[in-house]
Amino acid sequence: MSRRIKPEKREVLPDVRYNNTRIQMMINRIMLNGKKSTVTSLVYDAIDLIAAKTGKDGVEVFEQALKNVSPVMEVRPRRVGGATYQVPMEVAPDRRVTLAMRWIISASRARSGKSYSEKLAGELMDAAENQGASIRRKEETHKMAEANRAFSHFRM
Repeated sequence: MSRRIKPEKREVLPDVRYNNTRIQMMINRIMLNGKKSTVTSLVYDAIDLIAAKTGKDGVEVFEQALKNVSPVMEVRPRRVGGATYQVPMEVAPDRRVTLAMRWIISASRARSGKSYSEKLAGELMDAAENQGASIRRKEETHKMAEANRAFSHFRM
């Protein structure tokens, strides 16, 4: 069914401080103009802030936030005889993490705050407690999938 060759997944090496691949993926996604050292310090500052404010392990809060924001279902367009239907589909594990990170990053950029590390820390803490803009985004996605359940027989 698939039309072209899927590119092979690149191996992401774990980050320096926590030896965690997901933190490294987050750093790579936040990075602008190739300034990795700047972003690395921002992300580590955010994790330190979380640990200071919550009293929990910052990496655990980060992982919990990712798990809470990860969507289970999403809608994908499917053309059937001239009409385009929004078909609800399950989200693949890799895409779940990707979407969760994307939503957390965009929500933290939109937040009001002083430094980016504070915004990111705030968004991650909110997401870990099932609040905030990124969680709202996930719930919207789930609502869309629920609303279009009638088209689920058009699965790809």
